[in-house]
Amino acid sequence: MQRLPPPLVGEGRGGGDVSGWGTKPAMIDPETLPYRPCVGIALIDARGMVFAGQRIDSPSPAWQMPQGGIDGDEKPREAALRELWEETGVTRDLVEPVAKTHGWVTYDLPPDLLGKVWGGKYRGQRQKWFLYRFLGRDSDIKIATDHPEFSTWRWILADEMIDSIVPFKRAVYDQVVRSFRAYLA
Repeated sequence: MQRLPPPLVGEGRGGGDVSGWGTKPAMIDPETLPYRPCVGIALIDARGMVFAGQRIDSPSPAWQMPQGGIDGDEKPREAALRELWEETGVTRDLVEPVAKTHGWVTYDLPPDLLGKVWGGKYRGQRQKWFLYRFLGRDSDIKIATDHPEFSTWRWILADEMIDSIVPFKRAVYDQVVRSFRAYLA
């Protein structure tokens, strides 16, 4: 039988077991949480290849397109251009708007991430996606930003983008690629 150390002050009888000893972890019902309002950006080059960034915070290969939250009363298109600049250094004068998804696309976090990301306030994301054509040179892309999201980047085929995203976002990427298919390599 494994012997546990004695409880710390404030744990155990009446003090609230903050260690989790002898208690089951609290289950979070995702149905009680809202979706985080976000935007996603499919940035394509002249060939229709898609920008893919390797997430800097992932120990395993996790490629994705730029995406992020909508601030306050910010409009989705403005949020998309801001996120594009924050994550890639690409400014609005270096892109041409091509298309956007008609509605919002959602995904739920997997159970192991629920309650751990975004301060535990959201069950997943509700995203509006924008397709922009990149008008600059590769040297205009600068992922070494103030708060870097990506460790490296490359241009890839749309189907490779779907295969490269983390599994819980794959359905979203499939829907986005289908929406923009006419413009993608």
